[in-house]
Parts: sequence; structure tokens; C-alpha cells
Amino acid sequence: MAVDLSQLNDEQRAPVLDTEGAVLVTAGAGSGKTRLLTYRVAHVIEDLGVAPYNVLALTFTNKAAGEMKDRLDRMGVGDGVWVFTFHALCVRILRKYAEKVGYGSNFTIYDDSEQTSVVKKILKDKELEDEDLTPAFILDRISEAKSNGKDPDEYEKTFRFLPNVSVISEIYREYEIRLKKNNAMDYDDLLNNALRLLVSDEEAREYYQNKFRYIFIDEFQDTNTVQYEIARILSAKWGNIFAVGDEDQSIYGWRGANFKNIFNFREDFVGCRTYKLERNYRSSKRIISLANKVIKNNTERLDKNLWTDNADGKPIAFFMAQSDKAEVDYVIENINKLVSFEGYDKKDIAILMRINALSRLFEQKFIQYGVAHKIFGGFKFFDRKEIKDVLAYLKALDNREDEESLLRVINFPRRGIGDATVAQLRNYSYVSDRTLYDVIRNIETNDDLPAAVIKKVLPLSNVLQCLENAVEAEYKPSELTRYLCKVAGIKAVYEDNTDENNEKRMNIRELVRSMEEYEQD
Repeated sequence: MAVDLSQLNDEQRAPVLDTEGAVLVTAGAGSGKTRLLTYRVAHVIEDLGVAPYNVLALTFTNKAAGEMKDRLDRMGVGDGVWVFTFHALCVRILRKYAEKVGYGSNFTIYDDSEQTSVVKKILKDKELEDEDLTPAFILDRISEAKSNGKDPDEYEKTFRFLPNVSVISEIYREYEIRLKKNNAMDYDDLLNNALRLLVSDEEAREYYQNKFRYIFIDEFQDTNTVQYEIARILSAKWGNIFAVGDEDQSIYGWRGANFKNIFNFREDFVGCRTYKLERNYRSSKRIISLANKVIKNNTERLDKNLWTDNADGKPIAFFMAQSDKAEVDYVIENINKLVSFEGYDKKDIAILMRINALSRLFEQKFIQYGVAHKIFGGFKFFDRKEIKDVLAYLKALDNREDEESLLRVINFPRRGIGDATVAQLRNYSYVSDRTLYDVIRNIETNDDLPAAVIKKVLPLSNVLQCLENAVEAEYKPSELTRYLCKVAGIKAVYEDNTDENNEKRMNIRELVRSMEEYEQD
């Protein structure tokens, strides 16, 4: 059955029907670009008869990917389409071909805290601890280098004029060595290793080039250099690549995004056609008029002029405060006016701020004036300590070269394993050329370590033995996690009936529930 395109305007319909070759759509805010993209995917599958398996749709957040998949499902074409973030796509590719770039397929993906832990250890081991070289600063520089596809030597050569560049490069090299030793990658490695695989390995490259006949990329202005190259290689055989973006909305330059990829796209893909989406469905005329006046000052952009049929809307207010306190007072005064005189409810009002730390003054003022409020933006679910502890056990069990995960839980729950004991274990692991996991698992038969160390570590060794038995018995992930919480003593840690413990137990139950849903799906 043909896809009904009657819900699209003329601007949207034209690129939907232009399906062969390279197509770039420069889309203003609120212009319906996600709708355009999903209709084009549906058109390619339903009207052109392309198998969903041969369609790849990429975006930049898990939420956006989920929303796109939901839309395609509601249109009846979601089954089989690869709808991923760039990082998720690279994980899928590397799980299949990791050995070709020197990793095991069970590699661990390190998050911010695990990356920080590695850098802290490097700084300590190399006696490079300096208040100007914080782990956060170093990791930002490493990520910047990786986002531009630069290894430590290239980074040092390119930025040799910057202070401490040789020290950062040295840490970068050691960081790479330790991650590789742990069979682990950070998020930037996912992109770089996938690109390295596609460039160097003909089998993998041809497999994915043959597979993806049509490639769609949303928020194209947010791609970095490595992501752009991945997209270029994947589309090389069929040439059917569709990119939607807006150089005027590029806000992620600080994490490597290169809005100039929109201009590169037009040059690198021969015969590229460009379309504009200029009609805004979201905002009032006053907002659109102001937006046009602001963005016309951008020096590098594809010319477009946003317009809307919406109402004029309320006048736009601008206030430049003399201090942060004056800013807070102004905002709260206007909230009180809206609630007291214009019929708004408090739940109709939101305050947006750049970072969580800026909430302090607002919270103090709200408390002072007795204003009911709610703070959003605390720890994300998978960043909560109890969740990371449970997952660290599972990561260590699955990837026994992953020292960072094992070190996170080596003394959780408390077993009396202090820094000195950990140092002895790590040193023995190094000199005996064995993984830390292997040293701990075989601690009972170890004649080289002191009896006191063996006594402290033996309970953890027994826990790992129990978990290995559960894996061999083919426990499902949810069953294994429940068993882990019991046998490792995590359940006992949070058994006291306090509000904090209740919340932690609920979080762990939610983790298990997510696993059960995964198993059912």
C-alpha cells in the first residue's frame, strides 16, 4: 500500500520523493524534519520495495532514535530497520568484527567515571599529579583528539604550541594502552575503531556497504569528523544518502561537532541536491521574526528565511541583570505575576538553566518565599552508585580483562580489602602476566601472596565462583542479577528500612525489570 504523503507540505514532499543519490535538507527549527525523514523511510520501503533490513537511520540521542523507531512502527514499517545513534551502530559493528581491530567481542564500554578512574591511576603511577592537570581536563583533550581522528603523536604534533601538550600526549598513550589491556573502549573509541575497521578490512566494509542501500542521518550539523567519514564509507556503494540538518542550530562544537560537514556534504557527494524547509509549525510570528534577525548574523550558513502561519504571539521580553541575584529576583517576580494575575498554575512554568549548579540561588529563594518547586536533572539512572556497582560485577564477569570494573567492587560490600591489599594484587597481576580477575579467582591456591591477603580476598573469589556457576547454568540476565545481589551481599547492604535504602532497592528492582523486559522482547 502506497504511503499517504498528503500530510506533508510541498517543501517536505519534494525531498521525500527524490530518493536516488545524495540529498541534503537544510531544515529550520520546528519545520517538521523528523516527520519528513520518517515518511521518506516509509516511502522507500513501501513504495520502492526496499527491504527494511537495507535501511539505516542515524540520529544523535537514544531518545531521538526511540522516537523515530516509534513513528516508523506506527506507520507499519519499523520492523527490521536499523534505527541507531552513531555510537550504537558502531557497537553493533564492532561486536561482530572486534577481533579484526584487536579486541575481544565482549569488550567493555567505559563511561565517564571509569575513564576518570583510569586517568587518576596513570597520574598517580607516573607521579604527574598536578592541580592544573585534572582528570576531567585531560579527558576533554583526549576526547577532542579522538573526535578529530588524532592519535597521541598526531595530537602532540598538531598542538605542540599549547602548554603541557607533551604530558597530555604521554597520558593519552598510556590511557590507550590500559584500555586495550582491559579489553575496553570509551565512547570515542567506538567511533574510531569502527572507522578503522571499515577503512582497513575489506570484508567488513563490503558487508555493510552492501547491506545499507539507503542511509538517513538526522541532526547532521552535530556530526564530527569521524562520524562523517563513517557515513561517507558506508554509503560509497549505493550512494543513496539523505542528510537533514541545520547549521544555524549547531551547539555541540565543544564536543567535536563540525557544522561545516553540511558544506562538505555538498562538495563530497557528486550530484547532491539541496532542499530547504523554512516553514515553522512550532513558534509564533514574533519568535520567528526575532530568530531570523539573530541567525542572519551567522557568517557561514545556507541562506534560508523562516516563516510561519501561526499567531503573532505575546511580546518577547529581554532582561539583562546586573548580578545573579538580580536575575533570580526578576524571574521569581514574573512567576508571581503569572500565577497571581494571569491565571497560570505553578506547574505550567519551567526555569531552564545551563548547568545544575545554577539552581542553588533559585532553590534558596523558593524556600525563602515558600514556593513549591521540583528540581529535575539529578543523577541519571545508570549513573546511580547502586546501579553502577551491580553492573560492574556483571561487566567483570563477562570481560575478565576489565580491571576497572573489578576494582570498583573489589571491596563492595566491605570485605576489608584496602588500598595496600589492592596494590599487592595488582602488582602480582603485573609481574605474573595474569589478569586481576584470574589472580583473585585462584587466590586460594596461591603460594606467593601473604596469608592475610588470601584471607581477605577469598570471600570475593567465592562470590565470583558462584556467579560463574550461574552463568554456566544459563541463568537469564535478570536471574543472574537477582542471584548476584544475594550472593555478593548487596541485598544485605540496603536491607535497613531507611528512605535512602528504599530508593536504592527500588532502583535495583527497576534494573532487573528492565532486564526482564529485554528478555521478553
